[in-house]
Amino acid sequence: MAMKRKYDLEDPIVINAETETLAKKELKLETVALREIVLYNDDVNTFDWVITSLIEVCEHSAEQAEQCSVLVHYKGKCAVSTGEYDELKPKCTELLNRGLSAEIH
Repeated sequence: MAMKRKYDLEDPIVINAETETLAKKELKLETVALREIVLYNDDVNTFDWVITSLIEVCEHSAEQAEQCSVLVHYKGKCAVSTGEYDELKPKCTELLNRGLSAEIH
């Protein structure tokens, strides 16, 4: 499972203009697990439907959606979106609602 760090974007160094002193702020880091939506091949959905779904649900470009659909067809599966679980859950649910086979890993 991939990991990414979220950074607190506040300026870590503060200058107090009145006293001309520098103070360091504590930088907060949080490590979060990155997940993937894996799309699986099936014998039901057409290339056009898969491509349209990836464009509308996963915000793929037409080229990216076409490449993913070809990978799914020939390899049996393809990771179509990466992110935190909470942002992937609605996308995966929508792919399932459209009749596609997908899981979050």
